[in-house]
Amino acid sequence: MVARRADRLNALAQDLRAGGAGIEVLPADLATHDGITAVTDRLAAGDVRMLISNAGASGYAPLTEVDPADIDPLLTLNAVAPIRLVRAALPAMLAAGEGTIVTVASLLAFSAGSMEPPSRRTLYVAAKAATLGFTRTLACELAGTPVRVQVVCPGVVATEWNSGAGRAIPWAMSPEDVVSASLAGLRLGETVCVPGLEDQAAALDALLAAEIALLTGGNQPTLAARYTSPRA
Repeated sequence: MVARRADRLNALAQDLRAGGAGIEVLPADLATHDGITAVTDRLAAGDVRMLISNAGASGYAPLTEVDPADIDPLLTLNAVAPIRLVRAALPAMLAAGEGTIVTVASLLAFSAGSMEPPSRRTLYVAAKAATLGFTRTLACELAGTPVRVQVVCPGVVATEWNSGAGRAIPWAMSPEDVVSASLAGLRLGETVCVPGLEDQAAALDALLAAEIALLTGGNQPTLAARYTSPRA
């Protein structure tokens, strides 16, 4: 178990050990490159078969109000750390012929083109969209291997994240339900898990169709007509 606060990690470890679980505690701040290195060094031991990356911070603010010094830690925690951890754990999983990688992103990863943009969330949306794209692409890269990959994209969850704002929202999902959805999604072979989305397959099929249309339609040797008209 990895987190910044050793006291809380140790308290949780004590409870889990009382139930018979074997727990190793590694305090590390994944918003820092030193913290990431501490965890990747541990992963390099090669004995981890399931990696769950769910550390994150909102950093909600209009971009002009974000302290420039906060940009790197926010992007490091929300986007760089999951990639670095996967890179460290993956070789041993492939060598062992088994492994599972679960990364928690957010439903906001799909929100960049919304008609009502999520104000104050520019950095967060960028990071979670990167995590979503990384995981989907990695799943294609690992097709045919025994390593399973999943990205979980919940909506509002009733946890202490973002100063506990979700706990005051009546329609927030419980963290237990998010975990249940992720585990069930792994059994179903889902690369993308949106816990509250009823017809997920149809929505993702529509997304994939739109992506293919953009890729095939835009990858042309000539300009689109709108860029060559006299009024352009």
